[in-house]
Amino acid sequence: MPNLDQLNALDRAAFTAALGHLFEHSPWVAEETWPKRPFRDPTHLHAELCATMRAAPRERQLALIRAHPDLAGRLAQQNRLTAESTREQASAGLNQLTIAELEGVQKLNAAYLARFGFPFIICARLSNKTAILAAMQSRVGNSPEAEFATALGEIEKIARLRLDDALRT
Repeated sequence: MPNLDQLNALDRAAFTAALGHLFEHSPWVAEETWPKRPFRDPTHLHAELCATMRAAPRERQLALIRAHPDLAGRLAQQNRLTAESTREQASAGLNQLTIAELEGVQKLNAAYLARFGFPFIICARLSNKTAILAAMQSRVGNSPEAEFATALGEIEKIARLRLDDALRT
Protein backbone atom coordinates (compact mmCIF):
# COMPACT_ATOMS: atom_id res chain seq x y z
CA MET A 1 0.00 0.00 0.00
CA PRO A 2 1.37 3.41 -0.86
CA ASN A 3 1.90 6.01 1.82
CA LEU A 4 -0.08 9.26 1.76
CA ASP A 5 2.41 11.09 -0.49
CA GLN A 6 2.34 8.21 -2.93
CA LEU A 7 -1.48 8.08 -2.82
CA ASN A 8 -1.60 11.76 -3.69
CA ALA A 9 0.57 11.07 -6.75
CA LEU A 10 -1.44 8.13 -8.09
CA ASP A 11 -3.61 8.33 -11.17
CA ARG A 12 -7.34 7.78 -10.71
CA ALA A 13 -7.29 4.06 -11.52
CA ALA A 14 -4.39 3.29 -9.17
CA PHE A 15 -5.90 5.43 -6.41
CA THR A 16 -9.20 3.57 -6.78
CA ALA A 17 -7.41 0.22 -6.78
CA ALA A 18 -5.54 1.17 -3.60
CA LEU A 19 -8.55 2.48 -1.66
CA GLY A 20 -11.59 0.96 -3.35
CA HIS A 21 -11.97 -1.63 -0.59
CA LEU A 22 -12.53 0.94 2.16
CA PHE A 23 -16.25 1.16 1.40
CA GLU A 24 -17.70 -2.35 1.01
CA HIS A 25 -17.96 -3.29 -2.69
CA SER A 26 -18.18 0.43 -3.54
CA PRO A 27 -14.95 1.61 -5.18
CA TRP A 28 -16.85 4.60 -6.59
CA VAL A 29 -16.27 6.40 -3.28
CA ALA A 30 -12.49 6.35 -3.77
CA GLU A 31 -12.77 7.03 -7.50
CA GLU A 32 -14.93 10.11 -6.99
CA THR A 33 -12.70 11.36 -4.15
CA TRP A 34 -9.52 11.21 -6.26
CA PRO A 35 -9.93 14.74 -7.75
CA LYS A 36 -9.88 16.23 -4.23
CA ARG A 37 -6.13 15.49 -3.89
CA PRO A 38 -3.77 16.35 -2.36
CA PHE A 39 -4.74 15.08 1.07
CA ARG A 40 -2.91 16.65 4.00
CA ASP A 41 -3.13 13.65 6.29
CA PRO A 42 -5.21 10.51 6.85
CA THR A 43 -7.91 12.48 8.66
CA HIS A 44 -8.32 14.81 5.68
CA LEU A 45 -8.42 11.86 3.27
CA HIS A 46 -11.05 10.10 5.38
CA ALA A 47 -13.13 13.28 5.64
CA GLU A 48 -13.08 13.72 1.87
CA LEU A 49 -14.02 10.07 1.28
CA CYS A 50 -16.93 10.48 3.70
CA ALA A 51 -17.95 13.75 2.06
CA THR A 52 -18.10 11.94 -1.28
CA MET A 53 -20.28 9.24 0.25
CA ARG A 54 -22.53 11.81 1.94
CA ALA A 55 -22.90 13.85 -1.27
CA ALA A 56 -24.05 10.84 -3.29
CA PRO A 57 -27.71 10.51 -4.17
CA ARG A 58 -29.76 8.58 -1.63
CA GLU A 59 -30.14 5.59 -3.98
CA ARG A 60 -26.37 5.30 -4.29
CA GLN A 61 -25.99 5.53 -0.52
CA LEU A 62 -28.63 2.83 -0.15
CA ALA A 63 -26.74 0.60 -2.59
CA LEU A 64 -23.60 1.13 -0.47
CA ILE A 65 -25.48 0.18 2.70
CA ARG A 66 -26.94 -2.87 0.98
CA ALA A 67 -23.45 -3.94 -0.18
CA HIS A 68 -22.64 -4.82 3.44
CA PRO A 69 -23.14 -8.41 4.53
CA ASP A 70 -25.38 -9.53 7.35
CA LEU A 71 -23.50 -10.04 10.59
CA ALA A 72 -22.75 -13.75 11.02
CA GLY A 73 -25.02 -14.31 8.02
CA ARG A 74 -25.05 -16.71 5.10
CA LEU A 75 -21.93 -15.26 3.46
CA ALA A 76 -19.99 -15.59 6.71
CA GLN A 77 -21.16 -19.17 7.14
CA GLN A 78 -20.02 -19.93 3.58
CA ASN A 79 -16.67 -18.11 4.03
CA ARG A 80 -17.60 -15.70 1.24
CA LEU A 81 -17.08 -12.37 3.01
CA THR A 82 -14.42 -9.93 1.91
CA ALA A 83 -11.16 -10.35 3.78
CA GLU A 84 -11.89 -7.09 5.63
CA SER A 85 -15.39 -8.16 6.70
CA THR A 86 -14.11 -11.55 7.81
CA ARG A 87 -11.49 -9.96 10.07
CA GLU A 88 -13.93 -7.35 11.39
CA GLN A 89 -16.64 -9.85 12.30
CA ALA A 90 -14.05 -12.17 13.88
CA SER A 91 -12.65 -9.30 15.98
CA ALA A 92 -16.07 -8.97 17.63
CA GLY A 93 -16.35 -12.71 18.20
CA LEU A 94 -19.07 -13.20 15.61
CA ASN A 95 -17.21 -16.19 14.21
CA GLN A 96 -17.51 -17.96 17.58
CA LEU A 97 -21.23 -17.74 18.25
CA THR A 98 -23.05 -20.61 19.88
CA ILE A 99 -25.83 -22.18 17.85
CA ALA A 100 -28.39 -20.30 19.95
CA GLU A 101 -26.55 -17.00 19.50
CA LEU A 102 -26.25 -17.58 15.76
CA GLU A 103 -29.97 -18.29 15.49
CA GLY A 104 -30.70 -15.14 17.49
CA VAL A 105 -28.47 -12.99 15.26
CA GLN A 106 -30.05 -14.44 12.14
CA LYS A 107 -33.55 -13.68 13.47
CA LEU A 108 -32.50 -10.14 14.33
CA ASN A 109 -30.91 -9.73 10.90
CA ALA A 110 -34.14 -10.86 9.25
CA ALA A 111 -36.32 -8.57 11.39
CA TYR A 112 -34.03 -5.61 10.75
CA LEU A 113 -33.92 -6.23 7.00
CA ALA A 114 -37.70 -6.62 6.85
CA ARG A 115 -38.19 -3.32 8.69
CA PHE A 116 -35.57 -1.19 6.92
CA GLY A 117 -34.78 -2.88 3.61
CA PHE A 118 -31.05 -2.98 4.29
CA PRO A 119 -28.75 -4.95 6.59
CA PHE A 120 -27.86 -3.97 10.12
CA ILE A 121 -24.49 -2.22 10.08
CA ILE A 122 -22.23 -1.66 13.03
CA CYS A 123 -18.49 -1.16 13.25
CA ALA A 124 -17.78 -4.61 14.66
CA ARG A 125 -14.14 -3.80 15.41
CA LEU A 126 -15.28 -1.18 17.92
CA SER A 127 -17.67 -3.58 19.62
CA ASN A 128 -18.17 -7.13 20.82
CA LYS A 129 -20.88 -9.71 20.29
CA THR A 130 -22.80 -8.77 23.45
CA ALA A 131 -22.94 -5.10 22.52
CA ILE A 132 -23.77 -5.93 18.91
CA LEU A 133 -26.70 -8.12 19.94
CA ALA A 134 -27.97 -5.38 22.25
CA ALA A 135 -27.65 -2.79 19.49
CA MET A 136 -29.50 -5.02 17.04
CA GLN A 137 -32.35 -5.42 19.52
CA SER A 138 -32.61 -1.72 20.32
CA ARG A 139 -32.03 -0.24 16.86
CA VAL A 140 -34.76 -2.28 15.18
CA GLY A 141 -37.19 0.06 16.94
CA ASN A 142 -35.68 3.21 15.41
CA SER A 143 -37.19 5.15 12.54
CA PRO A 144 -36.04 4.32 9.00
CA GLU A 145 -34.40 7.75 8.69
CA ALA A 146 -32.52 7.34 11.95
CA GLU A 147 -31.26 3.92 10.90
CA PHE A 148 -30.23 5.14 7.46
CA ALA A 149 -28.17 7.89 9.10
CA THR A 150 -26.77 5.46 11.68
CA ALA A 151 -25.74 3.03 8.94
CA LEU A 152 -23.81 5.76 7.10
CA GLY A 153 -22.12 6.78 10.34
CA GLU A 154 -21.07 3.19 11.03
CA ILE A 155 -19.76 2.88 7.47
CA GLU A 156 -17.60 5.95 8.11
CA LYS A 157 -16.11 4.26 11.21
CA ILE A 158 -15.45 1.06 9.27
CA ALA A 159 -13.79 2.99 6.45
CA ARG A 160 -11.55 4.88 8.87
CA LEU A 161 -10.27 1.68 10.45
CA ARG A 162 -9.73 0.13 7.03
CA LEU A 163 -7.85 3.26 5.92
CA ASP A 164 -5.66 3.16 9.02
CA ASP A 165 -4.88 -0.50 8.29
CA ALA A 166 -4.07 0.27 4.67
CA LEU A 167 -1.71 3.10 5.57
CA ARG A 168 0.11 0.93 8.13
CA THR A 169 1.05 -1.76 5.63
